[in-house]
Amino acid sequence: MKLDNPWIMRLGGFGLTRLMRGWMGTLKYQVHREDPVVDPVMDNFNGPNIYLFWHEYIPIPFYLRGRCNITMLLSRHRDAEWLSHAARYMGFGTVRGSSSRGGVASLKKLMSVGKQMNLTMTPDGPRGPRRQLAPGCIYLASRLQIPLVCLGFGYQSCWRLEKAWDRFAIPKPFTQTRMMIGNRIHIPAGLDRDGIEHYRQMVQEVLEQKTQCAEHWAKTGVFLQGQQVLQAQPASFRRAA
Repeated sequence: MKLDNPWIMRLGGFGLTRLMRGWMGTLKYQVHREDPVVDPVMDNFNGPNIYLFWHEYIPIPFYLRGRCNITMLLSRHRDAEWLSHAARYMGFGTVRGSSSRGGVASLKKLMSVGKQMNLTMTPDGPRGPRRQLAPGCIYLASRLQIPLVCLGFGYQSCWRLEKAWDRFAIPKPFTQTRMMIGNRIHIPAGLDRDGIEHYRQMVQEVLEQKTQCAEHWAKTGVFLQGQQVLQAQPASFRRAA
């Protein structure tokens, strides 16, 4: 039987879901929200938003924010087939396509379903380069007039797949895990190429800063924002039911 058989793909997605829930369920989470209303698990949530995070940290939002009316933008590549099935089991919607090839039409159709539909994507995926933000998310936010929200993640201790393009991070069981949720970034409509590149560089810097802060917080226990130690206590973790 071929591995790309639809039933094998569904079974693989189910197995991935079970593994994810068991493994990620052992971790110890804490989150800091710069603006609580951008987090879809909060009662006063205000959306929709487009959430961005680096590809190497997919397991964290995959586990934490299922059933939050979020749809993932996944590539049309065969490698994403198992992930698309797993995403549906975990409570995410999926849109298959590229942000540069047919993605806008798909997302416009998706947005017509509900006014509170959130989107999420890994702007350095699916093939890299690692932690280099592609301009597709800027174009989509400008075209659809939905703000971007950068998510930073970090593990106290993890294994790295050194041969993978993204050095994919696998957390060690029971390790401390940190999540930082930034403010909305509003992208103007009608940007030209220079405008898209300007905002691409800006969002790149914000996303990397959030990630580095989350990684530092997880590894050292010191909570930084930029280069400053924050005196306020981070918000407690909350997972969607």
